[in-house]
Amino acid sequence: MPVKVITDSTADLPPALAEELDITIIPLNVHFGTDGYKDGVDILPEEFYRRLVSSTKLPTTSQPSVGDFLGLYNDLAKTTNQIVSVHISAKLSGTMNSATQAREEYQGDCRIEIVDSRQGSMGLGMVAIAAARTAISGANIEKVVEEALLAVPRVKFFGMLDTLEYLEKGGRIGKAQAFVGSLLRIKPLLTARDGEIHPLERARTRGKGIDRLYELAREHMPLVDLGVVYTTMPEDALDLARRLAPLLPNGEVSVSQIGPVVGTHTGPGVLGIALRAEGLGQY
Repeated sequence: MPVKVITDSTADLPPALAEELDITIIPLNVHFGTDGYKDGVDILPEEFYRRLVSSTKLPTTSQPSVGDFLGLYNDLAKTTNQIVSVHISAKLSGTMNSATQAREEYQGDCRIEIVDSRQGSMGLGMVAIAAARTAISGANIEKVVEEALLAVPRVKFFGMLDTLEYLEKGGRIGKAQAFVGSLLRIKPLLTARDGEIHPLERARTRGKGIDRLYELAREHMPLVDLGVVYTTMPEDALDLARRLAPLLPNGEVSVSQIGPVVGTHTGPGVLGIALRAEGLGQY
């Protein structure tokens, strides 16, 4: 039976790409007060960002429950006996913990392997894509896991924020705390490293920040995959994707909107890139 690949909604994968690669998405949860929604299922990005900017209190987020994972594992086990579950960094979310507990409680015959991407957003997406492309080629579960693990150190994510307000309020600021207190007009550039959010640079304007994202992609050539993500400014994302297209042999740069859970912690105006560089890497 073919290997089935699961990731979570923080991967911010374009829906068409997830469908093409047969990637199953388990949603995280976002809460506005007592109202709870499944990320990308009960609430879509457009509605979420409208509510986010008008809300006086930051929404909260939570990982899928152990029961959510058990239900999904049992459902997929009807059509496969091999599952690779690739998720957001354990340092950023309890999702890995829920997945691991569910595997321990699972009583069926399906083999389940869990991979910590050490990333979030499309960085996680890139690791899931590497696993899925290997799976649909007919590889066994050992090879799918191997390719996912090899992708982890080769995947990079760089994001430009309009403000650190949402990261700070949401408690996910981590090492990026060093940027707090910067001039309001400075656009912070962040990256994911060692499973956490780290400060990278400061751009004086949004335009300079976008130029820097382009240069960061160039610095990591040759590339296997490249994607652009955004929260509320699709025109910037599309423009950047067009600039980046020549950096890939096939010229296909994916563009996707950051979903509600990641958007809770990043806020509006975010633009980012995720890439997977060539090379063997080590894990």
